Amino acid sequence: MAKPKRNPNSEELANKIIEKYQPESVEDMQNALKDIFGPMFESMLKGEMNHHLGYEANDKGEKETENRRNGYGKKTIKTSTGEVDIKVPRDRDGSYNPELIPKRQKDVSAIESKVISMYARGMSQRDISSTIEDIYGFSVSHEMVSDITDQVLPELEEWQTRPLSSCYAFVFVDCMYTTIRNQYETKKYAVYTILGYTIEGNKEILGLWLNETESKHKWMQIFDEIKARGVEDIFFLSMDGVSGLEEGSRAIFPDVIVQRCMVHLIRNSVKYVPSKDYKAFTKALKKVYGAPSLKACLSAFESFQQQWAAYQGAIDVWTRNFHHVEQLYDYGSSIRKVMYTTNAVESIHSSFRKVTKKGAFPNENALLKVLFLRVKELETKWEGGHIQNWAMVMNQLLLHENLKERALKYLE
Repeated sequence: MAKPKRNPNSEELANKIIEKYQPESVEDMQNALKDIFGPMFESMLKGEMNHHLGYEANDKGEKETENRRNGYGKKTIKTSTGEVDIKVPRDRDGSYNPELIPKRQKDVSAIESKVISMYARGMSQRDISSTIEDIYGFSVSHEMVSDITDQVLPELEEWQTRPLSSCYAFVFVDCMYTTIRNQYETKKYAVYTILGYTIEGNKEILGLWLNETESKHKWMQIFDEIKARGVEDIFFLSMDGVSGLEEGSRAIFPDVIVQRCMVHLIRNSVKYVPSKDYKAFTKALKKVYGAPSLKACLSAFESFQQQWAAYQGAIDVWTRNFHHVEQLYDYGSSIRKVMYTTNAVESIHSSFRKVTKKGAFPNENALLKVLFLRVKELETKWEGGHIQNWAMVMNQLLLHENLKERALKYLE
């Protein structure tokens, strides 16, 4: 990339500033710039007034308007280098409305975008206020931070109710818990997240929902909602095993293939295994759900049961859910690699935790604002990128007898 050319007058201007102010530190240079801002603003405002009246300040000739200049009003504005006192020109009939700094505007620092950016990164209102004061030299109240971040609420509401794609090849559901402060007590709230992979291979967070607990009834309400927002078909739904979720999802999307997450099954089973055997136990399990064929999977499971017979509780977890392991082998290896775990949505929750670890939120909107801002950052990263190995996933979908017709319906 070519280096941008510097304005040839900038060096001359810099030398004049240095000669005038003789700065000896970065702070001295910032103060010099701050000192210059006032006259710059005033000069530009005077230019606006000349244009508004149609004549220069010292013009002695005949004028087309009866309106005249009427002195100056004082105003303190907030800039990126701190507060600056300026004089704003006035006219007699009060018809002059400054465009550079409109009436009642006192902040020209673009602080709103900075506050929202800090809020999106999980900074508390107290930390944001302190940071703004340290850097810019003026204070921002907690109420102002809240008012600024409330600007995202209409966009959040629009995003939460937007129409969705007709078909999602894969959907991953999961909950995480965070804390909301309700008057004098704090409560844990479940954040419901749905991540979808479209038929074109794009990632999309379908929405965020809050509830005091995770339950199949809430999940059914959510599935009902996304259907009302345009979702007609879901091929695969990967979940962590919430009781009743499998039946509930099929009540809304009858043809969905529900897959238990292998990683969650591992977590459930290692509860019955001493820590000294974790590594060997999980290595043996990987040979089961990661086998190249169903025959190899069944053989590996038989060996697994014999090897770890002493830990019957762990074996029972896999015996009760083994139909979910067998189901994986109804599909090609590329499809299996996508559907066998909910890690994709858990990764999103890991990102959410980075911005919710600051403590309890004062209300639901405060929590949803910070989560939505993080979603926007994630979606920006995903733009233009497809799921890894998506071409092979689609080839295997189109080779599967029960999925081909459904897939072609949405590819046309």
